[in-house]
Amino acid sequence: MTHEKVLVLIVLIGFASYFQTITGFGLGMIVMGATSGFGLAPVASIATLMSLVTLANSAAALPGKLHHIDWRAVGAATLGVLPSVVVGVLVLEYLSASAAGILQLLLGGVVLYGGLSAALRPAPLAQRSNDRSFFVSGVCGGLLSGMFGVSGPPLIFQFYRQPLKLIEIRCALILIFAVTSLTRVLFSAWEDHLPSSICLEAALAAPVVMLMTVAARHYPPPLSSLATRRLAFGVLMAIGGSLVLCAVKALVR
Repeated sequence: MTHEKVLVLIVLIGFASYFQTITGFGLGMIVMGATSGFGLAPVASIATLMSLVTLANSAAALPGKLHHIDWRAVGAATLGVLPSVVVGVLVLEYLSASAAGILQLLLGGVVLYGGLSAALRPAPLAQRSNDRSFFVSGVCGGLLSGMFGVSGPPLIFQFYRQPLKLIEIRCALILIFAVTSLTRVLFSAWEDHLPSSICLEAALAAPVVMLMTVAARHYPPPLSSLATRRLAFGVLMAIGGSLVLCAVKALVR
């Protein structure tokens, strides 16, 4: 990338880091969407970069907050995420382009519908869901990550529907995405797919990520719990819409 593109990318990562710290998600999805839309860099390179900067975000966001985490929910979701990422990659390899496009269209429609229905009824559930439902959300998130590089929607929907405090939701999601990112980084390093250029870009972005994360911790926007939940579900709708749009474009080619 040119120096100008690197600068734009770092500014974008800084904004997305602030957003992720106040909601628990969004860093990878915002940057991946913007970079692919504006053609700043190859998607595969950005995915690896996002895994590295997500670790920097979690390192600045989680200290002193671990006591807010529902460890049973996070553990169940993580057990579902890690193996299903591999399954998603293998399934995508065996699907034809048209079949993968149809599946992406269906998944995008489900995410869009889930975000819309939740936005209309943003109040949390009366009781916490059982551990099995967290595991299932992790499996669905892992499959989406392996097939389309978008692991967030099932996990976001699951946690934001729980009768938990927002800080508990944020910390849980940040931790899960950090574990997923660490797994991807280690796998990329083992496969020798972690180029020095990506490491350099991550090193340049890391101070900005940590600065914006600390800023979000100390100066969050004045949003109520209800407004934050609506914001989360609105982003889910945008993600679902983008999945549908990309699938339709691929199918009509």
